[in-house]
Amino acid sequence: MTQLARQLRIADYFSLGWGTMVGVGWLVVMDDWLMRGGPLGGILGFAIGGILLLPIGYVYGKLVMAMPDAAGEVAYTARVFPRPVSFYTGWMMMLAYFIVCPWEAVAVGRIAGYIFPALDSIELYRVAGKPVYLPHLAIGLSLTALVTVVNYRGVRLSATFQNWTTFGTLALFVVFVAIGVARGSPANFPPLFTHTSFVSILLVLQIVPYFMTGFESVTKAAEEANPEFRAQGFSRAIFAAIIVGAVFYIIVIAAVGFVAPWRSLTGEPFMTAVAFEHAVGARWIVSIILSAALLSLFKVFNGNFIAASRLLFAMGRRGLVDARLATVHPQNQTPAAAVVSVGIATALCMFLGSAILVPITEVGSVASATGWFAVSAAYLWMRPRVADRLIALLGALVGFAMVLMKLVPFVPGHFSGWEWLVLGVWIMLGTLIGRNSIGRPGGTQLAMGKTDQERNR
Repeated sequence: MTQLARQLRIADYFSLGWGTMVGVGWLVVMDDWLMRGGPLGGILGFAIGGILLLPIGYVYGKLVMAMPDAAGEVAYTARVFPRPVSFYTGWMMMLAYFIVCPWEAVAVGRIAGYIFPALDSIELYRVAGKPVYLPHLAIGLSLTALVTVVNYRGVRLSATFQNWTTFGTLALFVVFVAIGVARGSPANFPPLFTHTSFVSILLVLQIVPYFMTGFESVTKAAEEANPEFRAQGFSRAIFAAIIVGAVFYIIVIAAVGFVAPWRSLTGEPFMTAVAFEHAVGARWIVSIILSAALLSLFKVFNGNFIAASRLLFAMGRRGLVDARLATVHPQNQTPAAAVVSVGIATALCMFLGSAILVPITEVGSVASATGWFAVSAAYLWMRPRVADRLIALLGALVGFAMVLMKLVPFVPGHFSGWEWLVLGVWIMLGTLIGRNSIGRPGGTQLAMGKTDQERNR
């Protein structure tokens, strides 16, 4: 049986984890973040969210060292829970990764339209009152085709693409924040919160799972580690992704609140770029920001594409979905069938247009938190040492609380009809796909013993 190529190193895993996490939300929906919580509410929401994710990251690090399986959450939960539990855990995480792909494909059209207003033309139809333009579709479909081809050709090519876009984004981010902050003023911050301080932080905290999802994508590429890779590198990459991701979001929210009177700009498209343009008084700063956004968009699209295709491949290998999805290309050593399937599904979802952006954010948060809860609960069930049990218990409580924040009706910011519809359709689709497989035994499970990689530590 053809195996996946083993070529990834620790820098590749960091680029995958952080790159999958940080996309263009800081540009496209900054107004939503600030209207939820204000500058201080946004800062505290992401800071608290990042801290709460550390025990979950610890659990993932422990499990991936013991079970370097592309199935990730499916493999971990299958170790202790019935087959349906592992299937639906994997299916929810599949949603968390896959749902980002059309989000980014749609966002690239919006960014291109901002740079070249002539692209906001040739309206084809509307979805939920939002126009869908032909040029936007063409650009998004082209990017989808590019990412699909890159991932089909080989993991080394995909990792190189991920590394360049990740570190390029960080470099441009440092440049435009340093320039913009030099022109800002603390007087621009008020109001610090848009609601009471508690509600403001809560409303931001609810979307943190979606915008911080990605650190656990490291586990989906665990089978593709270089033979000389030491297993502790998985944990280091996961923790680095969480910490750098949270710091990135905190800095960009603080910078937008600092450089311009943010309340007066919340109706503007791409509020982050507009705020820096106001502060600097020149259009060139916008070019730097949009360049950073495009690089960030490419990397988060590619990272989530990697994670989604590997998870789909692993579920096929375990017999949870069509076994043909477990096909490995004999020359490229990539999960070819899964890659093509994710590419086609992304292209189809793109036709829903920008109306999908906010509902996707909400549903993606619940999908991610569900997976985090299940993984933490599974590790707790494996009865590790006492200290690890306490960390796993904390991780499970955090994941469960993040799910409840969106599903319980009386909590501010809970699901609306559109979000319930998306979640319900996804669960029903999973039930139809998995109805013939989740009730029967099968699949490959790796024991919680020491692996070759762990022995190399």
